[in-house]
Amino acid sequence: VQLVESGGGLVQPGGSLRLSCAASGFTFSSYSMSWSRQAPGKERELVATIANFGGVTNYAESVKGRFTISRDNAKNTVYLQMNSLKPEDTAKYYCTVLARGWRGQGTQVTVSS
Repeated sequence: VQLVESGGGLVQPGGSLRLSCAASGFTFSSYSMSWSRQAPGKERELVATIANFGGVTNYAESVKGRFTISRDNAKNTVYLQMNSLKPEDTAKYYCTVLARGWRGQGTQVTVSS
């Protein structure tokens, strides 16, 4: 199983980033996919989840209305579009398969002026 995140970086407050996670080694379309994040000194937070065929999504209250999770089962890829970024969104973001406890290496997102 491989989950490879990309798309992180440094962005100013109010800016946008799009994270991608390329999955391999399992039947991608059989699993709900999630993004979680962890900032230094803070507990891990589940940010967003999308059902296996994309019909149902759930978001943490802290990102609702600003972040959008989506997936492309043909490309075995899950995305996280992040808009109106705030300094408190700074964290390492992980692609996660909650049902199996699988997680990628993460991509760093830093929101700062």
